[in-house]
Amino acid sequence: MIEGRHALVTGGGTGVGRAIALALAEAGASVTICGRREAPLAQAAGEHTRIAALVADVTDEAAMVRLHAEAEAARGPLDIVIANAGGAESGPAHRTSLVDWQRTLDLNLTGAFLTVKPALAGMTRRKAGRIVFVASTAGLKGYAYVAPYVAAKHGVVGLMRALAVETVKSGVTVNAVCPGFVETEMLVQSVQRIVETTGRSADEARASLAATNPQHRFIQPQEVAAAVLWLCSDAARSVTGQALSISGGETW
Repeated sequence: MIEGRHALVTGGGTGVGRAIALALAEAGASVTICGRREAPLAQAAGEHTRIAALVADVTDEAAMVRLHAEAEAARGPLDIVIANAGGAESGPAHRTSLVDWQRTLDLNLTGAFLTVKPALAGMTRRKAGRIVFVASTAGLKGYAYVAPYVAAKHGVVGLMRALAVETVKSGVTVNAVCPGFVETEMLVQSVQRIVETTGRSADEARASLAATNPQHRFIQPQEVAAAVLWLCSDAARSVTGQALSISGGETW
């Protein structure tokens, strides 16, 4: 049962995070979303009365501790935490600077850890909770020219599995969803990078990315949200430590 529960969704202002927040709110949860940009957060929060927005940077530990405290003071203990914030840059590994490498790991891996860490003690004490990491097929296989992102998302899947083992006797479940290319702003940016570096048209770039999916289509944000909604439900109480591929058969 999701109705009446309090959920946190990072990166909740756009894309997959927004779709997850709306799905949880429609299912009856009180949803706190966060991100670094106030405008998209406010727009997403305006789409449903059960969504509230707070500005926070997932790479800042103090900010995430404050976020959890403010959210719980306003709406009660967090029952569901969705670590969704992330992003990728592309380029050959030998041209990747240490700054670029660290920035990608900070956002995608360390940010995921800092998102869930403040909730773990309370969930374990209450013997209930749902944690879902939004990883990627890049957490299950390799892709060229995004080595830091692949490393970070593999780390997210590993973190999920470690936390699932730690919490398995407490009633808390910890899982990850691993989408392929999703029709979001991040996809638009990927297409633009291909156009700029290869000279191909936007349609050709989109087709090359869609071809990685055996169904030759892009995943829709609502499909990821539906999977997350199920993992947060009582129907999935026996599911923990799983990396669910949402990729049209690209990965298993």
